[in-house]
Amino acid sequence: MSTTICQVMGFLVSSLGVGGSIMATAMDTWSTQDLYDNPVTAVFQYQGLWRSCVRQSSGFTECRPYFTILGLPAMFQAVRALMIVGIVLGLLGLFVCIFALKCIRIGSMEDTAKANMTLTSGIMFIVAGLCAITGVSVFANMLVTNFWMSTTNMYQGMQNVQNRYTFGSALFVGWVAGGLALVGGIMMCLACKGLIPEESRYKAVSYNASGRNISYRTGPYKGGPGYEADPRSRKGVGYEDAPRSEDGRRPYPSKYDYV
Repeated sequence: MSTTICQVMGFLVSSLGVGGSIMATAMDTWSTQDLYDNPVTAVFQYQGLWRSCVRQSSGFTECRPYFTILGLPAMFQAVRALMIVGIVLGLLGLFVCIFALKCIRIGSMEDTAKANMTLTSGIMFIVAGLCAITGVSVFANMLVTNFWMSTTNMYQGMQNVQNRYTFGSALFVGWVAGGLALVGGIMMCLACKGLIPEESRYKAVSYNASGRNISYRTGPYKGGPGYEADPRSRKGVGYEDAPRSEDGRRPYPSKYDYV
């Protein structure tokens, strides 16, 4: 029962993580304009992975997608790739995990196959969570670097060169989603051990022999059925063929009877 609960909880937590990664990738608020020095402004700018937007004080918002790929920074494109890879792996993990749930019986699927599928989906969720966390962290590092560069230029009297950007809400959504996917993948890997049947596990048997409890008996050697000697091929008179005396007793054969 605990294995089923762990597997279902891992599936639900991983689903939330994958959904959060999709939401964070589609959001436009990865970086927002810093309003620390100018809280009252007529234009507010924020940027995402796919487009940049400008919101005016009147409430009108205009978004413009990035029409170039090669013109974007390499780290920016790496963040895009990490988020896409994480989403693809997460969706594949969800597809595999649905058929691996113990509460769902499909045909004559054995528990060993379900255990392997559970482990596979758990590894996919872990990699997807790591991709999301890495992508968001790289973008956050870019923002921190640009922020301090803009701050340095501002104190040098070049405050109109460029605007400063700070963390947007999409970054926090991405961090939480990556953590949920990572935790869900670990739970799926833990549930895999409980799905393996007991008879399929290797059982080692140890034999401990104590010399005090072992007794030996001596007796005549008994050969196999194919190696028994034919009594008719013996020479001389044997014990069974020896003549009986008057009282019915057989005399004990001497050693010269078998020569």
